Amino acid sequence: MAKFEIIMPKLGESIIEATITKWLKNVGDTVKEDESILEIATDKVDSEIPSPAEGILVQQLFKEGDVVAIGTVIAVIDMGGEEAAATTGPAAEKATVPEKAKPVPPVAQKPLPVQAAAAEPEARPVTSGRFYSPLVRNIAKEENISLLELDQVPGTGSEGRVTKQDLMNYISTRGKGAKPAEPLSQPSPVTLSGGDHVVEMDRIRQLIAGHMVRSVQTSPHVTSFIEADMTRIVNWREKYKASFQARQNLKLTFTPIFIEAIARTVKDFPMVNVSVDGTKIIHHNDINVGMAVSLPNFNLIVPVIKNADQKSLFGLQRDVTDLADRARASKLKPDEIMGGTISLTNLGSFGNLAGTPIINQPQSAIIAVGSIKKRPVVVETPEGDVIAIRHMMILSITYDHRVIDGALGGQFLNKMVFYLENFDTNQNI
Repeated sequence: MAKFEIIMPKLGESIIEATITKWLKNVGDTVKEDESILEIATDKVDSEIPSPAEGILVQQLFKEGDVVAIGTVIAVIDMGGEEAAATTGPAAEKATVPEKAKPVPPVAQKPLPVQAAAAEPEARPVTSGRFYSPLVRNIAKEENISLLELDQVPGTGSEGRVTKQDLMNYISTRGKGAKPAEPLSQPSPVTLSGGDHVVEMDRIRQLIAGHMVRSVQTSPHVTSFIEADMTRIVNWREKYKASFQARQNLKLTFTPIFIEAIARTVKDFPMVNVSVDGTKIIHHNDINVGMAVSLPNFNLIVPVIKNADQKSLFGLQRDVTDLADRARASKLKPDEIMGGTISLTNLGSFGNLAGTPIINQPQSAIIAVGSIKKRPVVVETPEGDVIAIRHMMILSITYDHRVIDGALGGQFLNKMVFYLENFDTNQNI
């Protein structure tokens, strides 16, 4: 009988492993071609794996909850007929059914390149939420450095990772009066009362929590605020939203206008469109705007609009609607939440006036827009100042003070407001 080996497919440029969250088919079940057989999750996104062949599922090589490296055989389907093994994906030629299925330990941060992953199978799982390379963990083990102590070693690597040199420097001063700081992740014990209800964080919330803590520990955050008169944009949208929806079957929202303004401003101030890698500053050529989307379970995900500066307002609206809809339906692809260079969060969606969001590492800035409110303001006219009712909105930029200073952050906001207040109302989309 012909056997078909199903491997864990490549899910994105930097993704080297995935967690099997649920088997949708059991051993002995009949499987149709393109029918989903299991659900998987990465530190980026959840997705389903369809079967490339039709037959009977005869082997499941991993259990739910196992973490599996990309390119590993995860299941076998009996297609009937003569014996002929086949696999899926470009790495399939080297993929074989392991004698003993052994999951690769999970990493809590951005995965290392695939080459580094090959040396990881014996590494211990990291439960602190911080990633350590196998070399660093082995050195720590030899020096009897506990995970709790290792968590306090300052890192100079990408995203604050501890390098071999960081650890060797720490070891050279260890026991000479230098003590690690008190753990930042060890709050005071929580007191429970009889009516309290305790639930475990789901996987996405744990990832968000770890990502936010690491961001604050990595970047010194500074937030600047400014106000924008949105009256021109509000009136323009009111004029065209009904015809736009009738013609394009899309709602005309403010989000693509904000993204367009961000992209234009980044072109004027490219130093905001950077990432920090140790002592190196990476200047991004592409302008990829991450768009924070709130999910029905109150979790958050940030799909990315790639090359936002090259798209029309209609193209941006189409992408915004598509990504937001698929984000809430858990149908995003891994690559669609990767590669962001700057982010936008719309606090006004929930009636908030302003906020100080946390930077989405490894980016260096995030823009927050608040609710648009009618207010009496002083308006300068050729005849003198007058008080008028205007649609006003507060914007903020939170930036990494290692590379962006107040002058640059302030100039960025001022220019973004200029683009918003001088929005071209003659365009008809």
